[in-house]
Amino acid sequence: MCGIGGVVDATGRAPDQALLRQIGDAQAHRGPDGAGYHLGPGVGLVSRRLRIIDLETGDQPIRNEDETISVVYNGEIYNYQELRAELERRGHRFRTRSDTEVIPHAYEEYGDDFVTHLNGMFAIALWDATRQRLVLARDRLGKKPLVYAPLRYGLVFASELQGLLRHPSLQREADPEAIDAYLSFGYVPAPRTAFRGVQKLLPGHLLTWDREQGIQTRAYWHVEYRERRGLDERTALEEFEALFSDSVRRRLIADVPLGVFLSGGLDSSAVLAEMSRLSDRPVKAFSIGFGEPDFDEVTYAREVARRFGAEHHVFLVEPKAAGILPILVRHFGEPFADSSALPTYFLAQETRRHVTVALNGDGGDELFAGYDRYRAAQLAERFATRLPLVRSLASIAAATLPASAGVRDPRGRARRFLSALRLSPGSRYASWIGIFDPRLKRATFAPEFLALARAARADGLLADPINRRNGRAVLNTLLRVDLTTYLPNDLLVKVDITTMANSLEARSPFLDYRLVEWAATLPADLKLRGRTSKYLLRQAMADWLPPRILSRPKAGFGVPVAEWLRGELRPLLEDLLLSSRFRQRGYFRPEAVHDMVSQHVYHRADWWQPLWALLMLELWHREFTDGAPA
Repeated sequence: MCGIGGVVDATGRAPDQALLRQIGDAQAHRGPDGAGYHLGPGVGLVSRRLRIIDLETGDQPIRNEDETISVVYNGEIYNYQELRAELERRGHRFRTRSDTEVIPHAYEEYGDDFVTHLNGMFAIALWDATRQRLVLARDRLGKKPLVYAPLRYGLVFASELQGLLRHPSLQREADPEAIDAYLSFGYVPAPRTAFRGVQKLLPGHLLTWDREQGIQTRAYWHVEYRERRGLDERTALEEFEALFSDSVRRRLIADVPLGVFLSGGLDSSAVLAEMSRLSDRPVKAFSIGFGEPDFDEVTYAREVARRFGAEHHVFLVEPKAAGILPILVRHFGEPFADSSALPTYFLAQETRRHVTVALNGDGGDELFAGYDRYRAAQLAERFATRLPLVRSLASIAAATLPASAGVRDPRGRARRFLSALRLSPGSRYASWIGIFDPRLKRATFAPEFLALARAARADGLLADPINRRNGRAVLNTLLRVDLTTYLPNDLLVKVDITTMANSLEARSPFLDYRLVEWAATLPADLKLRGRTSKYLLRQAMADWLPPRILSRPKAGFGVPVAEWLRGELRPLLEDLLLSSRFRQRGYFRPEAVHDMVSQHVYHRADWWQPLWALLMLELWHREFTDGAPA
């Protein structure tokens, strides 16, 4: 696990090593165990390493036999042992026991298709000195980040924005369309970043650069959602158990201590169950609580830990949100409004005191339909298509519910559901999961910014593929949309940034690409059956987990942000969002924001989610664009 970066220059000039050191040092939290460099005509690579596998000889860059190919990378290759054996049979010679070393040899053997032979999470930078060519690759699901920016004569790349922005040629200019997308979803969707001229490499994509053709990108992987007709439940269970067990087993390979994040939910409990079955010693499990009954899952986590005899560590914290927010903003590098980043950061911080690697249950909801919105979408589909009159009645009913009821308030959830029935399926889904929907944008955006937002159509990222589903089942369409948008842009970003900020590696067994491809072929009723979400997974765990865990509804990993904004964070909220600096940015109508703040802090409405998004946006501007180098 590492932080990587580099520069290529078509003029052949060797990059400044001091600049490479700055790019690496800005990401030292990703790799506190050492730094490595490759310098040559027209190229410079840097790696900051967190030692996980082959602690003695695995430092990067790693090269092939004649040292014409150099690699730095961030991640883990879980099938490296089989791949190494195959490459050795083909005549390749290895110097280390590192998983990194299979990459240059696989490139020699398979060319750009080398990436399709890798099973893992990775962001790879490979320099081919013979062809004077850079290859960047990102894993299929997007677990590891990679950002880049074209330069006048080349390209600069890094794991994180705070490393990339050390290059003096980059202008720290906010991209208004990216800001609109952020306000829509709570994240900036790839390939955009919040900065003009800076991009994210998409998951499952390969980028190449050379002096003649410049930058070229292509996809090397995508998921096909095609249900297997006639697949019976027993066969599906057997196939799942084999794939899941192998996925967990591969993620237990490490030369350092490891454990598991345990929330007490179905997914993380399933991971602990399989780890316990595969391990000959108690598994180290880590949970966090905040002393708030509505946000605390520690009771469930303790029950699961006892069931499997885990060495359970429970951290009860009283986070000082005001102090941690600037740290989070700096690490994310762009505005990010998923408030569960806070508990994830604290959990990673405490877990790192005990282990270097932690498995988690990420991906279970996207593979097996765990979110309530999937059931809501199926219900809405029936109402909207079969009973047109319901749409009119729903609009009337929605108007009687408070527009400012929060997302946890049943009235707010009901209003969102009813008011969206008149929309197209895609716009309906976007409105449910968005923060600033079109109605709220009209009420709060300044005229010029509103016009830009309408032209940019941020909701099209979700709405268009849903509306173009061409008769496919709505459930599989939504699962594919979430797998390619919410999962890599929000959930995986949150986990990668918060864990790596604490020099902790996170591994996700549910996101083995073989399991993802398999789950995409499951009939819809094996995922969502009536009111039962994640049906097949619950059946697979029926003999392993306590009934109370199996029957639990989905619970988010949250914190009481609404009350924080009325208490501890109120001074910060008012200081930032009611300031002249905030008004002068030109995004919002000042009186609209003032009303939202006032209504929220005096308990007249619950606007915590949009206010949190605005707070994180303003903190980002003050950290990254105000007074930025010209």
